[in-house]
Amino acid sequence: MTSYKSKEGPLVSVITPAYNAERFIGQTIESVMAQSFQDWEMIIVDDCSTDQTLGIIEKFANRDGRIRATQLPTNSGAAVARNEAIKMSKGQYLAFLDSDDQWLPEKLEKQLDFMKEKGAAFSFTDYIFIDETGKETGEVTEVPECVSYKDLLKENMIGCLTVMIDREKTGCVEMIDIRTRQDYVLWLDLCKRGFKARGLQKPLSKYRVVEGSVSSNKIKMAKQNWKVYREVEKLNLVKSMWYFLNYLYFKVRKYSAL
Repeated sequence: MTSYKSKEGPLVSVITPAYNAERFIGQTIESVMAQSFQDWEMIIVDDCSTDQTLGIIEKFANRDGRIRATQLPTNSGAAVARNEAIKMSKGQYLAFLDSDDQWLPEKLEKQLDFMKEKGAAFSFTDYIFIDETGKETGEVTEVPECVSYKDLLKENMIGCLTVMIDREKTGCVEMIDIRTRQDYVLWLDLCKRGFKARGLQKPLSKYRVVEGSVSSNKIKMAKQNWKVYREVEKLNLVKSMWYFLNYLYFKVRKYSAL
């Protein structure tokens, strides 16, 4: 096993927003605790859950000092929760994991090795789909070796739960304060700034498909993608239409293959 040591704190900071995740948050935390690489901290920001999410997180935090929990004063969305966790973090690397997803035990170890080998500032991996019970659906998102800014405008093949960022290379990062697609905007920004998104072609994470979740609403996601093109990236109408048609093409092709 490769050994990574941080002089001032944990090498990897796991960033987890949580909202009404009592059904899954325990499994998410356990998948981090089961990592073969152990020099990490997990910062979980509860977005004013109305269920037992915060209490479950605090029980894990009492068991393991690497887990830290806090709660936002008002319900503010995933972007605000992630940014609060980033502000609290101490690691050289940021790794993102939502409160209903999971990692395979070798995720951090293999991805850190990969980033060191490639000299990468920004990386992502293949991931497996699971249903609400945790059963694998048979669907796997396979990623390319490298993604550019223009590639991302056509199709976002980067799963947030797979991303790791080396802040020594990128400097400070934060997510734009929009309710959805804030992670996509960050990937676009990093690529636009010249950092290559390097794909590790191994499935190291499990993405849970939850009925009624924001990401499961295809029409809303399409509308938000359009807003990203026009309002965030400031693309002109012709370019926006071109990339949006590509976005629709890749989505239709993906779901037709299922």
